[in-house]
Amino acid sequence: MQAIVVADSRAMRMPMGRLLKDIGFDVAEAGDGGQALDRLREHLADNPVQLALVDWNMPEMSGIELVEAVRADPAFASLRIVMVTTETELSQVMKALDAGADEYLMKPFTRDDVVGKLELLGLAS
Repeated sequence: MQAIVVADSRAMRMPMGRLLKDIGFDVAEAGDGGQALDRLREHLADNPVQLALVDWNMPEMSGIELVEAVRADPAFASLRIVMVTTETELSQVMKALDAGADEYLMKPFTRDDVVGKLELLGLAS
């Protein structure tokens, strides 16, 4: 299965990517929402991405803007999106879910937290 980790911080992308690889995903990375859209489109024809872990706060295009852009494109209808952030307010969680995120993961998180979210989404057993 294909996944993409989207975060402006390489220090955040690396451990998340490693965790997904350990679970069995092939992982791509993107440093912002625009790069993520490009990578998602690149994979559409041959091996579509099933999962995106998306950081909320990024320059250029925020995680929320990326989620909205992905949800506006029917080509990505099956993509599961997990918003990953330090935002803990219920209103922020609702904003992410309303924008189209499937799940919400608050930092710091553990491997078990990620696996639990993936199980909810039917992407892990």
